[in-house]
Amino acid sequence: ASFGMLGDIIIAEPNAYIAFAGKRVIEQTLNTTVPEGSQAAEYLFQKGLFDLIIPRNLLKSVLSELFQFHAFVPLNQNETEH
Repeated sequence: ASFGMLGDIIIAEPNAYIAFAGKRVIEQTLNTTVPEGSQAAEYLFQKGLFDLIIPRNLLKSVLSELFQFHAFVPLNQNETEH
């Protein structure tokens, strides 16, 4: 569950719900109130947990640009044609 936050570049989808436990479970366990929207990708992005929020339909091209920027070269040139 926590491996997703170990990357050098962390990407989320818009309107994603990011939490280890649900709001009700946290409130009952810690006996506290969890603010509405505090587990939304946009809120966590504002707090610095994510580097980018990218819609799924643009994810492939953004990842391709990031790989090129970081000098990723595929071992087999045919891999770029997929």
